[in-house]
Amino acid sequence: MSNEFIIKGANVARLQSDFGSTGFKMFKGSILNNVEIAYETWGSLSNNNDNAVLIFTGLSTSSHAASSVSNKNDGWWEYMIGPNKPIDTNKYFVVCVNSLGSCFGSTSPAAINKKTEKIYGLDFPELSIEDIAKAGHSVLQSLGVDHAHTVIGPSMGGMTSLAYALLFPDSLSNLIVISAAARALPFTISIRSLQRELIRSDPLWNKGVYTKESAPLNGMKLARKLGLMSYRAANEWRERFNRARLPKSEQKDMFDIEFEVENYLDHNSEKFVSMFDPNCYLYLSRAMDLFDVAEHGGTVNAGLAKIHTKNNLIVGVESDILFPIDQQQELANGFSKARKKFKFEKLNSIQGHDSFLVDEKNFSKVIYDFFNE
Repeated sequence: MSNEFIIKGANVARLQSDFGSTGFKMFKGSILNNVEIAYETWGSLSNNNDNAVLIFTGLSTSSHAASSVSNKNDGWWEYMIGPNKPIDTNKYFVVCVNSLGSCFGSTSPAAINKKTEKIYGLDFPELSIEDIAKAGHSVLQSLGVDHAHTVIGPSMGGMTSLAYALLFPDSLSNLIVISAAARALPFTISIRSLQRELIRSDPLWNKGVYTKESAPLNGMKLARKLGLMSYRAANEWRERFNRARLPKSEQKDMFDIEFEVENYLDHNSEKFVSMFDPNCYLYLSRAMDLFDVAEHGGTVNAGLAKIHTKNNLIVGVESDILFPIDQQQELANGFSKARKKFKFEKLNSIQGHDSFLVDEKNFSKVIYDFFNE
């Protein structure tokens, strides 16, 4: 495998690889050439190359998980990564990859196909969570890391971390899975299916052929609103907004935004659609629905038994409706049956699925304890 690096800063880079003459073989059988994976790093690699922590992200975030000298903007997991933080960059070499298929620097449906000099769009091959894991493994290899200290991920990143442990069982020592599951169940699939339908129902989607200036933003906005509703919990909405209303002067007509919670959804979805590509959303969303640990062993338990990690941490949130706590319990039961060493943390965070982004107090402690035990 030949690699070329385009360095953007002291800790920001993109892995560019042609994977020899064979290309990047996708999990479903397609071949992808000229693959680029964006990633960021913090801390220093040890002399033995044994202190690497690989982070996989959720669906909608980039590789910028924390601030750095190169990029001083706060990252999406700012409280978790850095000197003397739970993932301590004084001790660990931390690598966060932008998912293959995502629009923040990695090869994706929004990227230029170098063979045709056109945007991939729906010509991008079928994407699987396993492909994202394989791309992350390639980044570590390019950095001289054959064996990760820990692989960790929340939400889609938790699924990708599981896929990594299944595909490369002897290439990591520890595994942390946060607010994720062995597979998506009907409620979650139906939510994401409706999100994809909302995007595709926007006339501007045009069967995946659009420009930045003509993107199906209305469909994306509605899809994001539905996503935000599933990421949080009803009790948090009640405590945060109750029935608070906007001033009458801000309403244009009877059916305009009236409640503060509506305003929150509108503001945050507007922000999101300005950054994220609709086709990328479709591909990543579907990849989550397709993922199933049982494909790696016949059953979920048989799949989990193939993981060779020394220590495993499973974290779930009791208010999560997208990946309910019983799905993290399923992972814990599988590790138990396989006689793997694991710890299962049930957190009572009120923020639902998104708790790992905002509940610093609870999540900091469990991650800090895992790395320091």
